[in-house]
Amino acid sequence: MKYPSLREEKKLWRRRLKRVACLDEAGRGPLAGPVVAAAVLILNTKYQILNTKIRDSKKLSWKKREKLYKLITKSPFIEWGIGRVSEKVIDKINILEATKLAMKRAIKRFKRKPDFLILDGNFKINLPIPQKSIIKADEKVFSCAAASILAKVWRDRLMLRYHKKYPRYGFDKHKGYPTKYHFKMLKKYGPCVIHRKSFKPVEKLLNC
Repeated sequence: MKYPSLREEKKLWRRRLKRVACLDEAGRGPLAGPVVAAAVLILNTKYQILNTKIRDSKKLSWKKREKLYKLITKSPFIEWGIGRVSEKVIDKINILEATKLAMKRAIKRFKRKPDFLILDGNFKINLPIPQKSIIKADEKVFSCAAASILAKVWRDRLMLRYHKKYPRYGFDKHKGYPTKYHFKMLKKYGPCVIHRKSFKPVEKLLNC
């Protein structure tokens, strides 16, 4: 099984770009809740990948993600940040722009500005920092895979808290994604405060 590597980070470190921040997001597809981005920056350029088996968060079980989340966030060799953009802002500026904003907010959590950014996707963010976009970076770039885990776990935990507030929708099961059960509850009860009103399935129900 092929795991993400430090190849991209090492190329930049060799160019004396020591502070390489890698970003990924969770929550572009759901009908409810915020979009969350995470940024991961390895502080030590002699960092070695141990037997952590970090992968794209979508390919890991809930239990494995939680374990890796603790490993990443407690590591003295890793600096990290989380950025969140609410469903209300998503409705105002669209999900792509909200994703970029969440990434900017994640970067602002760092003590010092990064020298370079690697983004998972095919877009750039409006910051005066050199950057590179890589499609499926969370499957190829170690720090992007780590960021995908942080974003996913952070958002899932938030959706569990929302489930306690709005239990009828089953956010604990689907985390706001468009599952059959979620559609069923949406049709039965109508959208709640955290539903994204600009997303078509929700918009249709509001216009019925």
